[in-house]
Amino acid sequence: MRNPVKAITTAASVLALAFGANAALATEATQASAGKLSNGSEVTAVTLTAGNGVSATILTFGATLWKLNAPDRDGKTADVLVAYDKLSDFETRPNFWGATIGRYGNRIADGKFTLDGKTYQLPGNDHGQSLHGGGKGFDVQNWKLESVKSGKVATAVFSLVSPDGDSGYPGTVKAKVTYSLDESGNLQIVFDATTDKPTVLNMTNHAIFNMAGEGSERDAMTNVLTLPASKYTPVNEKLIPTGELRAVEGTPFDFRNGKPVAVGLRDGNDQQIVYGRGFDHNFALDKGQTKTPELAARLEDPVSGRVLELLTTEPGVQFYSGNFLDGTFIGKQGHLYRMGDGIALEPQKFPDSPNHANFPSTRVDPGKPYRHVMIYRVTTSPR
Repeated sequence: MRNPVKAITTAASVLALAFGANAALATEATQASAGKLSNGSEVTAVTLTAGNGVSATILTFGATLWKLNAPDRDGKTADVLVAYDKLSDFETRPNFWGATIGRYGNRIADGKFTLDGKTYQLPGNDHGQSLHGGGKGFDVQNWKLESVKSGKVATAVFSLVSPDGDSGYPGTVKAKVTYSLDESGNLQIVFDATTDKPTVLNMTNHAIFNMAGEGSERDAMTNVLTLPASKYTPVNEKLIPTGELRAVEGTPFDFRNGKPVAVGLRDGNDQQIVYGRGFDHNFALDKGQTKTPELAARLEDPVSGRVLELLTTEPGVQFYSGNFLDGTFIGKQGHLYRMGDGIALEPQKFPDSPNHANFPSTRVDPGKPYRHVMIYRVTTSPR
């Protein structure tokens, strides 16, 4: 199998292609009502459309990436995101799909961390662990739509204020998420935040992908995944990292040269697969933390040729193989989602970092703003 990593241009080249070049096509930003929440507040859907057929629709609720339409080799477009069709389902049965995650992406052990000698208790929404903000995080807030703009790069800017003590976290955090789609179909997401007290912050996007297309007869387990990471963070039975950085070589976790997601997914001889009911682990990217986005993952449907390249400034990516899709979730076009119908690739600092001195720090201080830049680059592979 050819090595997909070698075929990917450098981060600098990607950014130049994505945001620096003059191109003939323009991108358009439009907005429309997506309905109302139970409290009567209006939810807006913003659609960013590029001339090459790529489009992204974002909801103010959760600053959620709701739809991502991508053409295949023959120009046939499909939505590659697993998600609900109905706004009411996002509200009454939240499942993080496509949402902006905060304040803290992934798990914190027992919902506790200590900062400057003080221990903070967060909600335990995952068997006593705090997951993705504790159950009342950024994903279930109706963000303010600050601006929408068409042009060579179409943008939509969303903002949210999280008050001091929100879900147990210290400091008033003012967060902003900027979605930008360029003429080549590169969707950039920038997370910015400030705080008035020392706090911890780890924001990401939780899109669930199947590059064959949502609802396709080919589920996401046939997608070929590449992760340029020689180590990952093993977990205990509660899916909390042990603090170890373990080599992927010789294990089901070695995706460095690309392989179908299904390979190793049900390897009951590996205790980590048993704990996660599949893959639900953080991969320590070889690139580490970077100033500009670099490759974190590549996902391809070999049949249609649709390719997703994920780039990020963060040092880790959580690979989740949709293990808890149990057939009770009814999504787009009435599709019933089951295990394997989609996977998540969440760029981040490591889960439970506040409780591991050897993990990348998630501390944010006043006067030192938080920023995470990621890109979903949608292309096609040759036949």
